[in-house]
Amino acid sequence: MKKILITSVFIISVLTNLIAQTEKEIKAEIKHVTVYPDRAQIEHETSVSILPGKSILRLTGLSPYIDVQSIQVKGYGEFTVLSVNHRNNYLQNLEDSPEVKSIRSQIETLQLKVTDENTDIEVLKRKEDFLTANNAVLVKSSTFSLDQFKNFMDLYTGNMDQIYTNTLKKQRLVKDYNKQIAALQQQISEKLGKQQLPSGEILVSVASEKQVSGRLTFSYVVSNAGWYPSYDIRVDDIKNPVSIFYKANVFQNTGVDWKDVKLSFSNATPWVAGDIPVLNPWFVDFYNPAPVRIRGMASAAKRSEAPVMMEMVSADKMKDEKAMESAPPEVQKQVGETTITFDIAMPYTIPADGKVQTVEIQRITAPADYKYITMPKLSPLAYLTANITDWAKLSLQTGEATLYFENSFVGKSTLNVNQLKDTLTISLGTDNSILVKREKRKDFTSRKFIGANRTDTYSFLLTVRNNKTNSIKITLNDQIPVSSNSSINVDPVELSGGKLNGQTGEITWDLEIKPQETKQIILTYSVKYPKDKTVVLE
Repeated sequence: MKKILITSVFIISVLTNLIAQTEKEIKAEIKHVTVYPDRAQIEHETSVSILPGKSILRLTGLSPYIDVQSIQVKGYGEFTVLSVNHRNNYLQNLEDSPEVKSIRSQIETLQLKVTDENTDIEVLKRKEDFLTANNAVLVKSSTFSLDQFKNFMDLYTGNMDQIYTNTLKKQRLVKDYNKQIAALQQQISEKLGKQQLPSGEILVSVASEKQVSGRLTFSYVVSNAGWYPSYDIRVDDIKNPVSIFYKANVFQNTGVDWKDVKLSFSNATPWVAGDIPVLNPWFVDFYNPAPVRIRGMASAAKRSEAPVMMEMVSADKMKDEKAMESAPPEVQKQVGETTITFDIAMPYTIPADGKVQTVEIQRITAPADYKYITMPKLSPLAYLTANITDWAKLSLQTGEATLYFENSFVGKSTLNVNQLKDTLTISLGTDNSILVKREKRKDFTSRKFIGANRTDTYSFLLTVRNNKTNSIKITLNDQIPVSSNSSINVDPVELSGGKLNGQTGEITWDLEIKPQETKQIILTYSVKYPKDKTVVLE
């Protein structure tokens, strides 16, 4: 029985050693990252040496935010990939970043200095004890002469003064070192959070008939990463094309730094289900509304307010600015059936700190038709717009745009491509060289009562002046009320050639104004309604 037990223990020991030997930890650098709007696909590649039989290759140091269903492993060589598994190792934290390692090194150096200073303080304390003990013996002794006693006291006082001074200096140094250590530890705490992240791991089971060398590639999707577009839109002169600087703002907080990797930015949405939606039967029936208790009625309609515009800020003009401007990184655009991807040739390093880094991915020069738009009823400002045709070929996305006109920052806008129009309109801010005014013509504004009806007539003078040195095209917009009751009749008395939209009441004048020229438009309309009723027209 004892012999069987010894044999069993031996077999178990051998099997344990074999199992331990078959699992091998490997490292694989990140080679490529494809960033989506709210996640990223990570790709690794590494060379492996595989022993005969079955073995497990364990890729460590990965992000804990891996989407398990997205993991793909491919093997190249004379071996077979049997299975792929994933786990988060809570016993092994992710490796500290170089910045955190540097801070830890500084803390260790300061702690050594504290130890040295405390040791010196202890030595000084021993010297103090020695002098104090000898002083007590001297005081009790009567064999010393007065001169000997005086010399000893001078020596004692000088040494004690030096001990106290050095001790005080070293205690102050220790206090200062401890403050520095506490500040550095606070930095580490802010960077690592309350607890460090576990290490993600991918375990690949492989089999081979002989010892071979091969290659493995890993691909998976992680959360806590993404990108969004933004633009710099520049117009040097309304005679020149518009320049659009397309930028990708990338961020990641996956727990693992992306060091010198090739980046791709894709507008794909892999998280959206690819299943075709199903139309279920639509049943209708009579609607029986519940009784509504009226507690009060709101009144006083709000007047429209003019939008607040950013004041134009002048920028220093640089000589030969275009010649000196740095070139963007080399980017290859791939247009698929449903997605667009920008591949950046230059490798980038994106730390896992959640901070946004901006990468320019495209520069576009597009011909544009420049036109001014003004709505004097809402704002006495003229807005410059650039109208781009065939904009769908530019592969743009909706995003914030920073506007520059004639080398000056004029504000921010939104480049909205979610539209069905053939022309993309980009707002370039306001132009103070164009004056717009809307005045009520009091002599032509009246109220008349005829029989049971009342007729209110309103007349306005719209003035536009061009103080620029070149001719401009400007669209002037105003409106007349639209009747929603058969008892109210609205009559456009005078529109000065404007185009009236009967459904909305909007009137449009397309004007071309020469330099230093002023054009005036008269808008007059009347509203007829029963005199015992009230209609709010102002």
